[in-house]
Amino acid sequence: MFKTLTKLALASLVGAALGISAHAQEMTLKFQSSDPAGNPNFILQQGWAESVSEKTGGRLAIELLPVESIVAHNETQDAIAAGILDGHVTDTSYFAGKDPAFGLIANPVGAWSAPQEMFDFMSDGGGKELMNELLEPYGLRFIGATTPGLEAFVSKVPLTGVDDLQGLKMRAPEGLVQQVFAAAGAAPVNLPGSEVFTSLDKGVIDAADYSVFSTNQAQGMHDVAPNPVYPGFHSMPLVEISMNKAKWDALPEDMQAALEESVAEFALSQVAALAAKDEEAVAAAKAGGEVTVHDWPAEERAKFRTIATGEWAKVAERSENAQRVYEVLTGYLKENGMMN
Repeated sequence: MFKTLTKLALASLVGAALGISAHAQEMTLKFQSSDPAGNPNFILQQGWAESVSEKTGGRLAIELLPVESIVAHNETQDAIAAGILDGHVTDTSYFAGKDPAFGLIANPVGAWSAPQEMFDFMSDGGGKELMNELLEPYGLRFIGATTPGLEAFVSKVPLTGVDDLQGLKMRAPEGLVQQVFAAAGAAPVNLPGSEVFTSLDKGVIDAADYSVFSTNQAQGMHDVAPNPVYPGFHSMPLVEISMNKAKWDALPEDMQAALEESVAEFALSQVAALAAKDEEAVAAAKAGGEVTVHDWPAEERAKFRTIATGEWAKVAERSENAQRVYEVLTGYLKENGMMN
């Protein structure tokens, strides 16, 4: 697949780079999202694409394509390097197979209690520099990060803290999330999202790491699992917006600045929009009287983070880059009183 991409892209990469210089007043960059068309995240991303055109007075346009339009969700990095795509909006953890460092920075389970904490780390704690250190060898330039927010946790049984995770039959994706829950005493299994509702309903599992509260509510998860934990205590994915580095370098400085500014503004608007949906869903769930929302106290969140950091250290041993991410991340958390 990649050989084909490389052959097809060789001429277009050179031409596109030259085209940026020759036609700096009118340019279109093709980005692929990891979300499908119609998904709330994709709709918000389309708003970001429109804002880029507005900020540059029409000089720069983003053509945003849904997942799988050109390549698979985990092939966009290669496609960008080859010049088939100009950029992507995607969960960084999809590339953990290339380097475990991508998985660790993408979702350091238990690290963040709110999106702003992650944004502060990216802007002021070394996160942006780490992302570029990881991406530039692959021919990409990191523009900025966003996130759908802290995921809620779906449960049939009341969960008030870490001790309640002991022996809990739950769904969790493979990788660090599953690793951390196992270390906390749960019994995680890997199930596709399409099987979560049925598995909860039939008692195959009693809980699930799935999505944000409003999505869980809309899909009927709380009808069969009426003890959600919200705000969540575990997972908050980093969604990167990155592009081909050669094409980034060829952009005028004002366009580079406009892109960075547009992503920062988009991140805040996405978080606000999805948080509002969550608040509405939580209020509706509580008003219905059949759902009990559990909010873990700070000390229980700290216990979970302590367990998670032990698993981060294991991931750090798998590559030099992962060790670098671990050192910067834990150093930042300790410095800011967010880690024991």
